[in-house]
Amino acid sequence: MQGDKTDRRSFLNYILGGSLLATLAAVFYPVLAYLKPPEVSEAMTSSIKVGNLEDFPPDSSKIFKFGRKPGILIHTPDGEFKAFNATCTHLSCVVQYRKDLGVIWCACHNGRFNLNGKNISGPPPRPLERFDVHIKGEEIYVSRRET
Repeated sequence: MQGDKTDRRSFLNYILGGSLLATLAAVFYPVLAYLKPPEVSEAMTSSIKVGNLEDFPPDSSKIFKFGRKPGILIHTPDGEFKAFNATCTHLSCVVQYRKDLGVIWCACHNGRFNLNGKNISGPPPRPLERFDVHIKGEEIYVSRRET
């Protein structure tokens, strides 16, 4: 009879100890998984084709996808092509070209950038990241700037 109590007691100790370990694992696993940075599955895009010359009359623009972020290509009234990261440096809203104002404009908080990407009014703290534009034949390519 004494052996039965010892067996029951050790069985309960195993059950309680196992449930304590399971509870600790359920609490700490999500915390540790949160602290581990996610793997970046996409390779860094360095250059993409945005379109053809005939698609861009002077004083026009186009938003395009550059990797996982938006970009903007502007054909200025002077005939020059300029490309920038289309994410505002204030709160990451997507900017657009306003040909009526002649600026790159962020609708979120009325931030404005000139056609060189420099912040000229509103809350944006930094200029837009500039991309290089390459014209090969009739095709327009945008690439990251070499640093």
